[in-house]
Order: sequence, then C-alpha cells, then structure tokens
Amino acid sequence: MTDDLTHLQDAMKAATPEPSKKDADLALAMKNFDDFHDARQGSADPARPTSDRPTNRLGLSSGVFKMFHSLTTRGALAATTSIVAVGIGVLFYTQQGGTTFDLPKPAPVINEIPVGKPAPRKAAEAAELTAPTLEETAADTRVGREAAAMTTAPAMEQGLADSEAGANAAAGVIAEQSAPAPAEKDMAVGDAISGITDGVVMQGYAAPSPRRMMRSDEAPVLIEIQPAPNTEAFANADANPVKITTDEPVSTFSIDVDTASYAIVRSSLMNGQRPNPDAVRIEEMVNYFPYNYPAPEAGEAPFKPTVTVMQTPWNSGTQLVHIGIQGELPALEDRPPLNLVFLIDTSGSMNQPNKLPLLIQSFRLMLSELRPDDEVSIVTYAGSAGQVLEPTRVSDKAKIMAALENLRAGGSTAGQQGLQQAYAVAEGMAKDGEISRIILATDGDFNVGISNPEALKDFIAQKRESGTYLSVLGFGRGNLDDATMQALAQNGNGTASYIDTLSEAQKVLVDQLGGALFPIANDVKIQVEFNPAQIAEYRLIGYETRALNREDFNNDKVDAGEIGAGHTVTAIYEITPVGSDAILNDALRYQPAAETDDSGELGFLKLRYKEPGEDVSKLLTTPITSGMGQATDDVRFSVAITGFGQLLKDGKYLQGWGYGDLITLANENRGQDAYGYRSEAVKLMRLAKSLSGE
Repeated sequence: MTDDLTHLQDAMKAATPEPSKKDADLALAMKNFDDFHDARQGSADPARPTSDRPTNRLGLSSGVFKMFHSLTTRGALAATTSIVAVGIGVLFYTQQGGTTFDLPKPAPVINEIPVGKPAPRKAAEAAELTAPTLEETAADTRVGREAAAMTTAPAMEQGLADSEAGANAAAGVIAEQSAPAPAEKDMAVGDAISGITDGVVMQGYAAPSPRRMMRSDEAPVLIEIQPAPNTEAFANADANPVKITTDEPVSTFSIDVDTASYAIVRSSLMNGQRPNPDAVRIEEMVNYFPYNYPAPEAGEAPFKPTVTVMQTPWNSGTQLVHIGIQGELPALEDRPPLNLVFLIDTSGSMNQPNKLPLLIQSFRLMLSELRPDDEVSIVTYAGSAGQVLEPTRVSDKAKIMAALENLRAGGSTAGQQGLQQAYAVAEGMAKDGEISRIILATDGDFNVGISNPEALKDFIAQKRESGTYLSVLGFGRGNLDDATMQALAQNGNGTASYIDTLSEAQKVLVDQLGGALFPIANDVKIQVEFNPAQIAEYRLIGYETRALNREDFNNDKVDAGEIGAGHTVTAIYEITPVGSDAILNDALRYQPAAETDDSGELGFLKLRYKEPGEDVSKLLTTPITSGMGQATDDVRFSVAITGFGQLLKDGKYLQGWGYGDLITLANENRGQDAYGYRSEAVKLMRLAKSLSGE
C-alpha cells in the first residue's frame, strides 16, 4: 500500500501543470462540471421524455465519462482527472445506494459464486475487497467527496491510503502520462471504476468481468443466495419394533446417561424448527431430567433399581414397565483426586459465538466446582495438536483461565492427533487411586486423520483400557457431528452432552458435576425376560443405539454404559397382556401354546455392572409383578417425556394421543422442579405443538 501511495505521489507531481495554466484549467473543469450538472437537472434539455432516461443508476456515470472526455484532452490534467474519476465513481457508489448497482449479466456460473466473497482478479488488481468493506471504506474515508471537490494532494493521499482498491485503480490510470486517444479515454475512466467493482460480488448482483465496460442496456442479474450447507450427522437407528414374547422373550441393552439429544431438540425448537427425527433419542430426553428414585442403602450395590407397572396413557390396552435406577452420591470429601485433560477443538469451524467463546465460559464455571488439589491440563487441536497448559493444580486458577482465554480458532480439524496427545498427557498425570478423564469439547467436525465413527470407535476402545475416561461436550449447530461424538463417548466410558447455552453448562458442569466426572459403576447392562404366559407383546422405548445381543449380557469383555455419582437412569417398556384387544400381531397357526404360569410374574429383571477398576461383573435381579411400585410424579413425568419423544419422531404407537394430552400429563406431574427444567420442557412441548399444526 505504501509503494502504491509513493507511486501516486510521484505521478501527481509529474502531472502538475504550469502555474500560468492552472487557473484556466480549473475554471474549465468547473464549467464543464456545472454544465453537466445543469443538464442532469433538466435545464439544458427540459423536453427529454422520461422513457428515454437511463434505466439503471450507472446512466449518471456515462455523463461523467463525457465530461472528462474534454478534460482529459488537456495533458496537464490527465492524471488529476483520472483520480477524480475514481473518487466520483466511489461517490456515486455510496450515494446511489451501494449494493443496488444494476450490473451486467456475467458468465452463466454466477450461482457458484457466494455473495460477499471476492471473484478471481488480475494480479495487478489483487486487492481483496468484499462489498460491505467497499461501502464502509467509501463512507468512512470520504474518498469520493474529496476527489469530486478536487482536494489537495495530501487529502487525496489520506483518502487513497484508506482505500487500497482506489489507490490501485488510480495508480493504474496515472501510469500513462500521455493523453489517451479518444477511444481510450472513456475506457480509462471505466477501468478506474471497474478497478473498484471488479472482483467483488455485490449484494444480490454479479460484478462485471475484469476490464469490461458496464453498459446501461444490459439487464441486471440477481444472485441466488445459497445458505451454508447443513452437514449435521446424528447417531440413530430404526425405532424398536413390537416383539412377540413367544418368539423373542429376552431384551438386552446397555444403559445410557447421555443427555445430548434433549439439548439438541431444545435448540431446534427454540429456533422455530421441528427437530430432525434422527436427532431424537428418547432415552437421552428422558435421562436429561433428575429424578428422586429410592437410593441404595449403605453397604448395598452402588445403585438401586426400582420397578413400577402402570397403565399406558396413550393406549388403554397396554401397560408400562418403568425401570428407574438411582446411583449413590458419595460425600464430596470422600471422592478421589481428579486429573482432567481439556481437549479443545480450536479449528476454524469453532469460530462462532456459540462455540469456542461459550466453551471457555463453560469451563470457567466448572473450575469453581473443582477441589484445589485437582489437576488440569489443556490440549488443543486444529491443523495440528499441541499442549497449551501443562498439568496445573486448580489452586492456580488464574494460570488455567489465562490459557483458556488465549485460545483462538482457525485451521482444519486434526482430531486424531488431539486425542492421541490427550491420552498421552492423561496417562502421564495418572496416579494410583486417582481418576483421570479427558473432556473433549468440539462441534464434532473431524476432517484430518481418523474421521469415520467406526474407526474412532476402534481407536478409543483400545485406549479405554488405560483406565482414562473420555467424555464429550458438543457445541454449535450446522456442522454438528453428533454421530462422531456418540462414538467417542460410548466407547470411551464417558458421557455425551450438548452445550447450547450457559445455563446448560451450569447444569452439566456444576449442578451435576459429580455424575459427569466420578463413576460409581462401569459396563452396566440390563436384561429383561418377559413371561409369555402373561405378556403377548412388548417393545422397548428408545435405546436403539444401545442394543446388545442376548449373549453379550454375560460377557464381561463387552463394553456398556457407566453410571456416575448421583446419576439416575430410566428405561420404559410398553407391554401388551395376553388376551388384550391391543395385540398387534396374529398368533401363528403352528405356534405352541404358552405354558400356564401361576407365579404372577410379568417378567424378570437382571442387571450386571463392574465396580470401577474391576474386571469381573456383579449381578442384580428383581422379579416384575403386576401392580408393582407406585406411579409417582417422577415416574409420570418421565413417561410424559417418553411420549414427547415419540411425537417428535413419528408417534406410530400413540393411538391418536397428541400434544394436548402430553402437555396435560406433564403439567400435572412437574413436582417440585427445583431448577425449572420441567417447566421449560412444557414450554418446548407447546412450541412443538404450534410447529406441528395440531
């Protein structure tokens, strides 16, 4: 830019007229300008019909070109006149509405050029301007006004210094010291203006090709504005079907304490959109809420299952088997020291207010809940990975916060490198009796190294043997790779949450921090065997991505979900008693009759889990009987959320039960609702009802 200004100054000095001619030249210029101005006002040609007037705003510039035709025949003012042409071109652009230029039709690839981005330019015109930048520069620096008023060289230098495109365009014209031929003079002025507009896609219009005169008889071409592509990917599977008990009496799955799906659903509804059905995982919606299920007694297993059998709200011919699991909450002073590695995605896709800035604020909240002797390290990854904070005690909170606040987003997403380094750091921090956990904060968009969820699953499965847990916090929308996040969390013995607001960060990283960080049971599996003498059909609502084979239940090498301190887990089956008119499948002609069973048992519940650090599982069993348990507010509200999730997907089994019924059920069973989560859920139900058109 400095070289351009120096060149401009030298050129202007070379073009300075003799003192005896200066006043005459200026007087002639002003007279031509005034004559032109009067003509545009109608005084010179009052009879000109409106229909003959230029249809676009560049008609005015053609008059300016003619005015400068006479001026530029005088060699003394050739350079100065060219500069004035640039200034008036900018003036016309800003005063005539900026982005409302009617520009000529370009090549037929226009829809491939995104609005606001530079189009290809010649090397001499390589200044990269966007339309908003041009408008702002012209308005702020007053280049157009100062040039039109024929200001002094110092003022002109200042104006051009603030407009790199203007300087380049002016310098290109001044380089020719001799007076141009008549056919070239209008082109010189046109080039000066096109030097500003070339390479820029105006808002809604296409810029002309380089060095091409703009003609008033060419129709403007509107650009089709293409929104950024939505590349979100969600982990999901086909909904669990109704199963015939005599054919398949056993159901097996891994527990799930993730909550990401509910927060994603909320984000969509709050933006006035129905959520993608694939984003709805019903078990994560249900498990988002805390419930007050009966807790285990001291000396018992680290969690306690409670079974309730109740009438189904949406089908009078079926019942629900509600399984509620409550984890113990050890005293804070009894928990072991914690080693945390914050693995933070600082790639370019994180450069949005609801991503990296929200992430930093979220971790700030979390630090206030950790103990002084806990340790934190920070690893970041973009084009490559790096450790930006060595293991540091939480007592030195200022050092940790300084490292967080210095993070900047940019580059591609080398997730594999980041994970490898984070595991290496965590293993170096680990000590006997302590808990090590990596907390990966990302939008899930891995595009360097391993990016396939299955490949990531294998990598994490190998690493979890080190005893380091991996949890995932998702941020942002549009390119959220939920499928990758789920693959990481499920196979890293951790949890997946989605942070869309600071309030959600408060819930996950403050209110429920114990469950998020301190495991009390690993590889927790549930298996229910239904009694074909009592139950004709059943279906598990949700847990599609957590299904296990029947033989996996007794195989301690098969990974399953973890329960953290104070966690609650809910699973719900819809069952159809033998003889009910709600049975959906015809009995087989040659199917053997079910044996009579007088036990009254509807089914049998079995759970397996491992104590943290143990390799051999333990077994818990509970028979399921009719009328078992009590349908409390907690139980009924969790059932309402189950109905909510089904309505958001397809409502296939709801028998016409709709949002009105749902809202009534949820409102009647909100209970104490200390944090307002349930009241918020009712508001979301009302939004979903409005968006559904019900």
